[in-house]
Amino acid sequence: MSSKSTGHEGFSAEERAAMKEHAAELKTAARRSARGADKAAEAERDVVEKIAEMQDSDRIMAERVHAVITANAPSLAPKLWYGMPAYARDGKVVCFFQSAEKFKARYATLGFSDQANLDDGTMWPAGFALTEVTPEVEQRIAALVKQAVA
Repeated sequence: MSSKSTGHEGFSAEERAAMKEHAAELKTAARRSARGADKAAEAERDVVEKIAEMQDSDRIMAERVHAVITANAPSLAPKLWYGMPAYARDGKVVCFFQSAEKFKARYATLGFSDQANLDDGTMWPAGFALTEVTPEVEQRIAALVKQAVA
């Protein structure tokens, strides 16, 4: 439970907003399936539009993360997930970018789900704080996403 809880079912306003975004994403995906549109292209367009709406530092990082993931893990399909840019394999999210602004955090996050093949013994990181995406960080992200889909 967030320390910013408003008492409504134990979720913060930001968490409730993310859940509403996810419900809207599911409705949009269902409509696309029904009309047979190029779902992948539309989903990527949604991700690019969501990134463009972000504040400057988050937007710059998200653009770089998006470019690195799509270049290094072409088997992952961009999609929105709880209002965040995410990358899925067979419809299941493998990794995602969470802007700092979204949950009023001091850093953005590159997160990995249990679908990612990052296992390393009995404990491994599933999320990485991002304050800047440098060339070194891009290389690390590229290696992580390649491992995640291996």
